[in-house]
This record gives sequence, C-alpha cells and structure tokens, in this order.
Amino acid sequence: MVKEGARSRYTTIQNWSTNMYNLVTQRAVVHKDAYHEWLDGNLGSKLTMKYPSSYLVEPGARSEIMSIAFANTGQHQDTGGKLVLVAPHTSGTIVSKSISKGKGRASYRGLVKVYEGAKGARVNVECDALLLNEESRTDTYPYIEIQEDSAHVGHEATVSKLNDEQIFYLQSRGLREDEAAALIVRGFIEPIAKELPLEYAVELNRLIELEMEGSVG
Repeated sequence: MVKEGARSRYTTIQNWSTNMYNLVTQRAVVHKDAYHEWLDGNLGSKLTMKYPSSYLVEPGARSEIMSIAFANTGQHQDTGGKLVLVAPHTSGTIVSKSISKGKGRASYRGLVKVYEGAKGARVNVECDALLLNEESRTDTYPYIEIQEDSAHVGHEATVSKLNDEQIFYLQSRGLREDEAAALIVRGFIEPIAKELPLEYAVELNRLIELEMEGSVG
C-alpha cells in the first residue's frame, strides 16, 4: 500500500532453473498523489506467469510497470501487468519488452481497466518484442476495459527480428557476429535497463549475454 504523497519502487531480476514454474502474484494499492513503480527482469524457468498489478484508488495516483523477459528453447515467458484506475486524474504506463530465442515463446498479457467516474484518467501501453530466429515466437494479449468517456488510453506494439543489415554494419566496424548481436539486444533493452540500479543493470546484462551465447553463426 502506497500512502498519500509517497513514492515506492519494487525491483527484481529473476533467473530460475529451467525446470521451474514461476507463478507470481503482486499487487499495489496507490493512494492520493502517490507513485508506485514495478521494475523487473525475467529469465529462466519453464513457465513464468507474472502480471504485477496497481490499483489507483485516489485522485492523482500514478503507477508505472516496466518489464523485460527472455525466453529460450523450452521456455514460455508470459508476463505483463495490470492497471486498474478507480479515481479521477489517475495515470499509468506499462512498458513490456521481450526477447525470444531458439524455440522460446514470450507473451505479453495485460489488463487496463478504467472505472466510470475516473475522469481524466490516462494510460499508455507499449509492447516491444525481438525475435532472434525463425522458430522463436511472441504473442500479445491486451485487455482494455473503459467505462469512463473522458479517459485517454493508448496501446502500441512492435515485433522485430535480428536484422542482418545491422549485424553486417557492426561487423564492418570490427565486431564479431556474436558481439554485434549482443550489442543490438543491449540496445533493445536499454530503455528499461537504464532505470535499474547499477548492480541490477550489470547483473541483467550479464545474464542476457549468457543467454545470447550461440545465438548466431
């Protein structure tokens, strides 16, 4: 529970064994003029289902949900977030980035619900997926329920593949193919990684570099 005028952040980087089922429930209740941020990275596990939730229950409450997921062969990262706006002049953002490699599957699953009476509520959702090869997969399941006419809600989604031209360009500048691919992935996750505390960002980059080994060539 985030009380009036308070600010809070929950940060986690999780790297589970590939035989684990990672099923997570996380909720925050945000009060007047308060702010709460979920910030997490998800690697490993056989299946991850994680949708941090923020309930904005008083005027001026704000929340941001930012996540990164990496799915390798035999893994399904089903991640996203939930924003429930109950009070007037509340706002929230969901930013979800996923990387799929081998036969891995990453999914975004999220809910935005704006109740009647939440006048001036504003929400924006951004989902970006990067596929490292032809067999990898990504899916998006956005659920949006709006009961207030004055609400402003936006949803953006992009899917891209590891670009041969980018790889070639970076190789022409002296990088090996695997180094070039790793650099592109670091650039993809940078908007979220830069928000992490330094030790978390270093750990996240190290784990992704390990996952990237053997991804090209």
